[in-house]
Parts: sequence; C-alpha cells; structure tokens
Amino acid sequence: MRDLIARVTNDHLIGKKIKNGELRKKIGTAEPPWKCPDCFEMTVIELEKFQMELLTSKEKPNRDKIILQLHGGGYVGGMRNAYRMFAGLYNEVSRGMSVLTVDYRVAPENPYPAALEDAFAAYRYLLDDGWFAEQIIVAGDSAGGGLAMALCHYLKDKGMQLPCGIIAMSPWTDLTASGESYDTNYERDPLFGKTRDSLIYNKDYIGDNDPLNAYISPLFGDFRQFPPMLIQVGSYEMLLSDSVSVAAKAREQGVKVRLSIYEGMFHIFQMAAKMLPESKRAWVEIGKFIDVLQDD
Repeated sequence: MRDLIARVTNDHLIGKKIKNGELRKKIGTAEPPWKCPDCFEMTVIELEKFQMELLTSKEKPNRDKIILQLHGGGYVGGMRNAYRMFAGLYNEVSRGMSVLTVDYRVAPENPYPAALEDAFAAYRYLLDDGWFAEQIIVAGDSAGGGLAMALCHYLKDKGMQLPCGIIAMSPWTDLTASGESYDTNYERDPLFGKTRDSLIYNKDYIGDNDPLNAYISPLFGDFRQFPPMLIQVGSYEMLLSDSVSVAAKAREQGVKVRLSIYEGMFHIFQMAAKMLPESKRAWVEIGKFIDVLQDD
C-alpha cells in the first residue's frame, strides 16, 4: 500500500496535484453523494457560516459521550466521504456514540482563524444542546488533529472547561515545519516526500499570521490542564516529529499521553479501515482509549 501511494504521488501527471492539495480542494464536490448505511441516521445541521453532520445509531445509541470530529485536508480540503466513513468507524469502536463532524470553512477563501472559529462554534453548539464538556471527545486527523489541540488551547485561554479526551491521527501541530522528520523522512514519506512544494508547506491557511501562534501550531502552546490524548502516527511520515514533539511536551507538563508510532506506516493509514492489519489495530486502540475515558 505504501509503495502504491508513492507511485501515484510521484506520477508526473497527478502527483503534484496530490501533494500540493489541489485534489483535496476538489474531491468533496467531485465524489458521488454519500449513502448513509441503514443502521445510521444522518442529520445535517446548518449554522451561520458552515454546516455539520450528526451521525447517530438507530439501535442502541450510546449517549454517555459524543465525538466531535474535525476532519483533515491541510485546511484547504473540505468535507468528503472518507470522513463520513471515519464517523461510522468512531461510532463502531465507541459502541454507538454519536459523531458530529464539522464541515468547517477552509483556505484560501477562508484562512485562519476561520477553522478555529468554526470548531469553537461546534463545541459551543454541543454545550448549548445539553452536552457537558466531560462528555465530549474531540477527534481529528492531520490538520483536524492539530485543530483539536488548537481548540483546547483556545478553550483554556477563554476559561472554559476542556473536553474529556483528544484523539489525534498524525496531527499537524507545527506549521513552521521545524521537526527533524521533515528531513529524515523526506525520502521515505510516500505522500509528501521528495518535494518542498507540498501541502505541508502551504501558507494559504496561515496567511500573514505568525505560524508560532499556538492556535495555528499547537505544538508551541501550553498543554497544562489538557485532557488525556491518544496520538497515532506512522514512522515514515514527514509529520512524525509533529506527534513526537507534542507528546513529549504535553507529558512534561503533566498530561496523560499515549503516543503510538506504527512502524512503516504512512500519513492517515487509518483510512484503510480494516483492510490493513496496522489500520485495524489502530481502530481497536482508539476503541480502548474511548473505553478508558468512559470509565473515568
């Protein structure tokens, strides 16, 4: 699978479009409409500037907690069917928790702080809807994983109660690209490697703002009082350091962190669902992490 991704992304016709995010901008409108499985109910929630999708189980829904999903896409790609699949998997491994996925505004039309504002609005929506902060789990992949942490920095600064846990898949936490893996995995990363003209160097979201801002690059924030975090990342990723550095810093500041580095894996390998042993193991790990949050 890793070799296949490398071949496709190095193809001279489409490789650049994959790496620089051009395809991510278009895929949401190009893919076929998503058919909600019969076991779920999907509700579209329209807010002032964006919309959300609430996936709930028709049978035996788990109302103890709810998962707030912030999708990836480098802050330039919007909602797509892969994240609806993720919502179904989160529901499965959590034994029926509802999943609210935020189709937040993206760059270049809506640079920072649009995504953060929308994530915060979604969090406030859940609170206003009767959920307590200790019932909310924030989950995200790539940019969404970084956004989950940025949201918690923002909530803490506003004196608000933080969610009970964070699930972050290959979180993009350092938009300065200063980690050592940007160099050590330059030749190995099948998705972003072998070029500096890729999505992880894109400045559309940052604009003229300081990339050291913790709301943009959560690595540079203060993690004290953060909830427990599960961070999953592949060993071949250029973004590996984004996970390793955040985990180390958060632990030093007293946060419970489980960092799982999956050997030989690529960016967001969890999209393989149950087709890869590593992806299957990752989703089992997510389920166990949620079980611990339920018991706390």
